[in-house]
Amino acid sequence: MATQQPPTKRQKREEYRNAHKGEGLDELPKKRFYRQRAHANPFSDHQLTYPASPALMDWASHYPAYVAAKPETDRLGETTKSQIGSLDREVTVADIGCGFGGLLVALAPKLPEELIIGLSHSTLCAVDLLTRLISRLYQNIACLRANTMKFLPNFFKKAQLTKIFLCFPDPHFKARKHKARIVSPTLNSEYAFVMRPGGIVYTITDVEALHKWMVQHFEEHPSFQRVEQEEENEDDCVKTMMAETEEGKKVERNKGEKFVACFRRLEDPSWP
Repeated sequence: MATQQPPTKRQKREEYRNAHKGEGLDELPKKRFYRQRAHANPFSDHQLTYPASPALMDWASHYPAYVAAKPETDRLGETTKSQIGSLDREVTVADIGCGFGGLLVALAPKLPEELIIGLSHSTLCAVDLLTRLISRLYQNIACLRANTMKFLPNFFKKAQLTKIFLCFPDPHFKARKHKARIVSPTLNSEYAFVMRPGGIVYTITDVEALHKWMVQHFEEHPSFQRVEQEEENEDDCVKTMMAETEEGKKVERNKGEKFVACFRRLEDPSWP
């Protein structure tokens, strides 16, 4: 008599995804059920949807609870009904490389007045599932698939963001791959463009060499200054970033070390 074989990993992944195709979502996506590369190639031409400019970005579909109704009038100038308009506030916090959304969900109640967006470039990341789930948990967070190394200024206008999180980015150990790191002189200038003066870039990694790289490149950039250790230790966002990301929890389980550095966006110098 043949014994029934236990389900394979592929079968378990399929069963999990099929079970979550409906609306009955009550937990974050589980990483083990989504086979994918840890990081996507930022130089590949993926099929991505992005606005031609920040003014054309449809944020209303991602934050329906914050849509500002605009009055619609008829030919006599009388108001007839409300139509979908822009948001009543701007998106001001971005988690670049949001993974499976642990940090987004943790930040939502801590920053209740802020609109927070998670951006992920991974080709097989559970963006659709994550989007449906977090919209049920909190109204002020959303998730997009986007390549911020190419299209960050397409989503955000000048001085829009107050916080950017770069959590456990791909270290790209080989020297020839350093150009693909999420921190570089060019990308730092883009971060400076979309950040308000006084805003903070939060970085964390478990790779000391990458930590030193990020510190060096941010300190060398004229628009950023490293936050003092005492202020960093008291920042609730730092504590959340260290404890709530999926990679951070894995490092904790493996008793690894986490390297944190934060950088404040400086005021632009006045024109002569």
